[in-house]
Amino acid sequence: MTNTNNKPLRDVVRPTTIVESGRLSARLGVNLTIATETFQHTGSFKLRAAYNLASQVPQRKIITASSGNFGQAMAYACKLLGKWCTIVMPDNSAQVKVAAVREYGGNVDLVNTLAKSRAQRVNEIAADHPDAYVSSAYDDPLVIRGNASLGEELCEMARTFDYIIAPIGGGGLTAGIVTAVRESGKSVKVVAAEPLLANDAARSLREGRIVYNETEPQTIADGARTVSVGNHNWAVLRDGLFSIVEVPEEKIEEGVRLLFSLANLKSEPTGALGVGAVLTQPEVFQGRSVCCVVSGGNVDAEVYREILGN
Repeated sequence: MTNTNNKPLRDVVRPTTIVESGRLSARLGVNLTIATETFQHTGSFKLRAAYNLASQVPQRKIITASSGNFGQAMAYACKLLGKWCTIVMPDNSAQVKVAAVREYGGNVDLVNTLAKSRAQRVNEIAADHPDAYVSSAYDDPLVIRGNASLGEELCEMARTFDYIIAPIGGGGLTAGIVTAVRESGKSVKVVAAEPLLANDAARSLREGRIVYNETEPQTIADGARTVSVGNHNWAVLRDGLFSIVEVPEEKIEEGVRLLFSLANLKSEPTGALGVGAVLTQPEVFQGRSVCCVVSGGNVDAEVYREILGN
């Protein structure tokens, strides 16, 4: 399955799925619209970034690090384009994500992040492949531009939102949405939802500079286990975000349960951060028109079962 013509991004990705749930809106006290990427190819928004990058760089080899979703997306994009990729992943990554990278044809390199960072391992592999493009899962203009396609879809909708809330880890998704909103001229406020256990972005916004976590934070929202926001993303986010909501672990889990029970939607913990943000700061969003971006649905069955059982 090789695409030598590099089809435009919008011809490859699925449009985001819009879900409305009166029950969930009533429970949260907002006029809620869910924009879910759980039905995207590879199960998350990451294909937008991965395909945009892989289709535009001239190199035939790509090396990157990922907790899972970007790795899956890059493996799938490279399969479409006839390219080769290696994905460095933490050895405690969700097994469903590791398996998917391999099924899409990507090479998986597992690393103990307590002993060696993903970035260190990427550099080691890159030294053996000097002809490869080393990609960040979030800190790359091509990643931001690819993710902006989701924001463009939301801005093209007939309805008007007061807030768009999206998860933040490295900042690629929110930077893309901010970029699209700016280009559209709309006045919607973009809010980032971040695990409290991994609140480097929130601390960065407060201090006006990039603040780093000492190690990869072990939040249940594995897609947000980043050490810091990316430099390219920070340049967009420092002035483009309305706010960052720091979401406690129990609110992330509650968000997963509410999406399942009231919207019939399976979300991974990272994808539930937007709903968790509304649960965390209900006074901010009460009675407003809110779009929560559910970034993906790739979650291990055991983890999902445990969350739903609590």
